Amino acid sequence: MRNKGFILALTVIVSALCLYYLSFSLVSKGVEEDATRFATTKTGTVDHYKRQSYLDSVWKAPVFNFLGAEYTYQEVKESELGLGLDLKGGMHVTLEVSPVEIIRAMAGSRRDAAFEQAITRAQKLQTTSQESFVDLFYRAYRELQPNAKLASIFANSTTRSLSYNSTDKEVLNVINKEVDDAVARSFNILRTRIDKFGVNQPNIQHLKGTNRIQIELPGVDNPERVRKLLQGTANLEFWEVWSVQEYGPYFTQLNDYLVKEEAANKLKGTAAPSAALASAADTTSNALTAAAGADSSALAAQLSKLADSAAAQQDSINPNQSSLLARLFTTLPGGLGTNVRDTAKVNALFAKSEVRAIFPQNMKFLWGVKPIVANDGAEFLELYAVKKGRDGKAPLTGEFISDARQDYDQTGRPEITMSMNAAGSKRWQRLTGDNIGRQVAIVLDDYVYSAPVVQSEISGGNSSISGSFTIEEAQDLANILKAGKMPAPTRIVEEAIVGPSLGQEAINQGLVSSLAGMGLVVLFMFAYYSKGGLVANVSLFFNIFFIIGILAQFGTALTLPGIAGMVLTMGMSVDANVLIFERIKEELASGLGIQEAIKKGYSKAFSSIFDSNVTTLLAGIILYFFGSGPVKGFAITLMIGIATSFFSAVFISRLLVEWMTSGKNFNGLSLETPLSRNWFKNIKFDILGNRKKAYVFSAAFILFGIAAVFIKGDLPLGVDFKGGRSYVVNFNNPVAASEVRSALDDEFKGAGTEVKTYGSPNRLKVTTSYIAEDESTQADETVRTALVQGLQQYSAQNPTIVSSSKVGATMADDIQKTAIIAVLLSFAGIFLYLAFRFSRWQFSLGGVIALIHDVLIVFSAFTIANLFGVSFEMDQVFIASILTIIGYSINDTVVVFDRIREYTQENPRLKFRDIVNPALNSTFSRTIITNLTVLLVVIVLFIFGGETLRGFSFAMLIGSLTGTYSTLFIAAPIVVDTTNVDREKLVATKPVVTAG
Repeated sequence: MRNKGFILALTVIVSALCLYYLSFSLVSKGVEEDATRFATTKTGTVDHYKRQSYLDSVWKAPVFNFLGAEYTYQEVKESELGLGLDLKGGMHVTLEVSPVEIIRAMAGSRRDAAFEQAITRAQKLQTTSQESFVDLFYRAYRELQPNAKLASIFANSTTRSLSYNSTDKEVLNVINKEVDDAVARSFNILRTRIDKFGVNQPNIQHLKGTNRIQIELPGVDNPERVRKLLQGTANLEFWEVWSVQEYGPYFTQLNDYLVKEEAANKLKGTAAPSAALASAADTTSNALTAAAGADSSALAAQLSKLADSAAAQQDSINPNQSSLLARLFTTLPGGLGTNVRDTAKVNALFAKSEVRAIFPQNMKFLWGVKPIVANDGAEFLELYAVKKGRDGKAPLTGEFISDARQDYDQTGRPEITMSMNAAGSKRWQRLTGDNIGRQVAIVLDDYVYSAPVVQSEISGGNSSISGSFTIEEAQDLANILKAGKMPAPTRIVEEAIVGPSLGQEAINQGLVSSLAGMGLVVLFMFAYYSKGGLVANVSLFFNIFFIIGILAQFGTALTLPGIAGMVLTMGMSVDANVLIFERIKEELASGLGIQEAIKKGYSKAFSSIFDSNVTTLLAGIILYFFGSGPVKGFAITLMIGIATSFFSAVFISRLLVEWMTSGKNFNGLSLETPLSRNWFKNIKFDILGNRKKAYVFSAAFILFGIAAVFIKGDLPLGVDFKGGRSYVVNFNNPVAASEVRSALDDEFKGAGTEVKTYGSPNRLKVTTSYIAEDESTQADETVRTALVQGLQQYSAQNPTIVSSSKVGATMADDIQKTAIIAVLLSFAGIFLYLAFRFSRWQFSLGGVIALIHDVLIVFSAFTIANLFGVSFEMDQVFIASILTIIGYSINDTVVVFDRIREYTQENPRLKFRDIVNPALNSTFSRTIITNLTVLLVVIVLFIFGGETLRGFSFAMLIGSLTGTYSTLFIAAPIVVDTTNVDREKLVATKPVVTAG
């Protein structure tokens, strides 16, 4: 072999780098074990607080010395091989930046009824359309106003690049650019917030071509905190506040209006509203006396508590005539408030146009951010009336904040201190100077965090926000303010939460399946190829070692599908060695010596190995660009595995083979054992003669699979493709899935709900479409609460939600679209590559038809299994398995095509169809052996890989069988059936004259 020294040096260098990067994982594990031992009590329990304290103490301390270079524990953690969410637990979120507010902001105040109607119509269309929101808005607006120009709305001081003469196309370009810029700004702000959040190895990426940002946070155990951090727009505003005496008369008018309305509607219960209100006010005042002290706020030590008394407020407001006001409002020590359960009713009241007309246009009502808890446990939110300016904007906003950090006030409570820039300092000084003795509300995202009374003018631009914050809340709020205001609201369109216990179980399953699969492959190869099998096993070891090492070098997290890709690579990487060994055996059988047979065997196998790896790589690349989350992790591992398996099988194995057959080791290589000596001898199957039977069988199976969809009435689609929410719930003992589904039916209002056993008898997966169209966090909480309520009758079984996921309707549509595109692109790429390599379109057609056949067979297997009560979900991982099957199947097909091409070149006198059968039979041993190794690995995955990979391994099980079948009975026969018969005539050749 040429360049032997280079190959050896490269192997040593790559191995050294892999060892170096993997060493960080070993050191990290060692430090964590030391922390666990330190925190373990005499009774054997682990004090997690003590363990974390130990890790915090060494966070900045050197824990690893490599050739004189010292690394702290923080640096070690940053360089270790990370674990994905499914192995470590954590949270996966896809956020969508809403363009609605951006469009509204660009329109400024020049809006009309058609504009708002177009926005509303576009929002409805977006739930079922793949078009961008801007295009949907334009279409809706054009339908409502066929002759109007967009420039009449968007040409204003906000969009100076536009004029009243701008065309609609120019306006749309500006809007699209503004939306793209908003997504980019949101991405940077979110990245800053996450970096300050302190998560180890977070992953954030902008999904190109969309308004979406995907975030993975391994190890996160507080999803609600993450949602607030990610979705908070950080719209900080400082507002002047109306006093109770100022807005009290307007409540008197509201009272008069409601009294008239109640009389007109003949409402009951108005006999003694005064007594009812007085009782409620007295009770609330007494109950809230203790809570009032905890609701005060400070502002640079110059702001004081609200001084107005509750009695004065009650006299000023005087809501004693209306029973509705008596029920909804109550006096609080700091102002007017409402029971938390009634806030929606108050919002509905103030939304009425008749009520809005009572209050001044520059009066705006906002809720306090945290409820005041009474002694009896009731919760009340304070209502604030803030004063809008002429333009409706706050006199001071968060854009002037230059710095923010978590601190503590004089009483030791957490607070947020802020610094303003020069312009902000001047505005703040003017605002506080104009409002001495009055309240100033500090508002974030339309919630009042504090509203202290200004005692004197404040200069210098320093201020603080304090209240009933926890340390974490204060830290998060400071991080949000420092990172900046989000340019537009975001909503979570996809979410997955994996508990740490489920992650540890996945690690165990992944390790067992990996070791078992590798063990079976090693035993099989040694039993079949003897010392040649030993070479293949050493190559396999290097392959796995390189995959893990390279993942560590690139900082790529290892996921459960990634482990599946690695385990699958074990089986597929053996294929290269099988090809080489079978070629060497053929050359030895033809009478060549061992050295020459090795040389020719590697040379002839190279093109088949190269072509098959390229076609599989195509599937991996498509998976990477169109997949997300676990699918992308699988694609990365698959692509790395293809490269490392090619290098180890073609180059490292040859170094070993040549060493075993050189010098004294001349007879050191054997490629068969007594067990395998007579396998696949004199095989003469008439494959082409049986192709029509195969066509009929495949067509019948596929038709039955399609019929199964109509018989069953639905497809076994996962949440990824149909939208909705799913939860994995653990119980102490096994429970019947059908009974749980019945128990949840009422809570989910009869919406489509599926409950099935998931991995073990005491674990269920609940999937529901209940309010799936509502993607808000409030809806998430509603569905979760409904699930908990429905499971109450199983409280003795301690039902525990260990993971959950959500996919919005628009996200599900996009996932379906990208899945279809990925499969079609893989077909197109493989068709073009085969046409290029084999110079005949018949080969491309035969290969792609065989792939379509394989996809339809796997699809039919899923639908038939679903028909008979065995449900495997079709989700993103299913698409990963389909593309992997495409890669594996075309790998097999390319090897057969390569042999057909070789036989055609060696036998130009024979008809093409007479060449195909011998070519198929000559590769039969390689086809069966490779399929056996892949089957061994896939069966292990199916048995030990866990429920997460059950659908994937089932698809691969069917796909590996049908891939071999289609190569023999579909791909090659299609090539024969589409080849022009006239070109199969005997080729007349001139006699070859040789010199005597």
